Amino acid sequence: MTGMRLARRARPIGWLARRSVRQFLLRALSLVLITLGGIVLLVPLLWMISTSLKTNAEAFIFPPRWIPRHPLWSNYPLALTTIDYFLYLRNTVFITFGALLGQVLSASLVAFAFARLRSRFRDAMFIVLLATMMLPGQVTLVPVYLMFRAFGWLNTFLPLIVPAYFGGGAFSIFLLRQFFSTLPVELDDAAKIDGCGSFTIYSRIILPLAKPALATVAIFGFFGYWNDFMGPLIYLSKNSLYTLSLGLQFYVSSEGQVQWNLMMAATCVSILPLLVVFFSAQRTFVQGVALTGLKG
Repeated sequence: MTGMRLARRARPIGWLARRSVRQFLLRALSLVLITLGGIVLLVPLLWMISTSLKTNAEAFIFPPRWIPRHPLWSNYPLALTTIDYFLYLRNTVFITFGALLGQVLSASLVAFAFARLRSRFRDAMFIVLLATMMLPGQVTLVPVYLMFRAFGWLNTFLPLIVPAYFGGGAFSIFLLRQFFSTLPVELDDAAKIDGCGSFTIYSRIILPLAKPALATVAIFGFFGYWNDFMGPLIYLSKNSLYTLSLGLQFYVSSEGQVQWNLMMAATCVSILPLLVVFFSAQRTFVQGVALTGLKG
């Protein structure tokens, strides 16, 4: 009898010791943690949408009211007409796509050189490139501003677009270089036998295989240029050149009162392109992480 009781008590321990059960519990715990983390990250977005449908006074009611009693959908057309929203949108689109094109092209060229071309000082130069990532932007802010002022580029889009054509940033180069290094070198050798040069290998072999990595760089670049606030704030002082990030400050009245409902409505509209780009390229973005070579 005593042995049977001990066996019954030991059953749950054996059940928990099974590998499949442990894996199921770990997956369930991971799913719960991911869900809770997602809810926490969604709270600011949901609050922004909620505030965009309220009156300015209702946004400060305590305790907060998540669902407005009378949603004001008129806040959206009012927010787009209170300021020159479409002018700022046009400027933002022009700067974003102009700089994004330069970033993808120049970063891929530099990354190809670091990954495929042989040079005596290649590794040393790559280390120096990575070291530039440790410099805060505030360190180079003043000399870069003085350089652009000497060029006569202030109050133009050139300081926000042209630098992207000179390397595209150390992070983009590093990301693409690491991906290019995973591609078999035999592809280059076979192309050289057929008489292809380095640029032909880059354009016809490497780039088509690197679409996931290029999409990843493009997504990061799109988010960065679209949301950039510091660059336009420093180099642009004319209202007709402002971007969306700067234009939102005009929802602050002359008395210092902020029209939060209109600002949140305009912000909701301005993040729509970001959501569209992310979800439309999400599969390619995941491929860039999972894919490390050619498919067998």
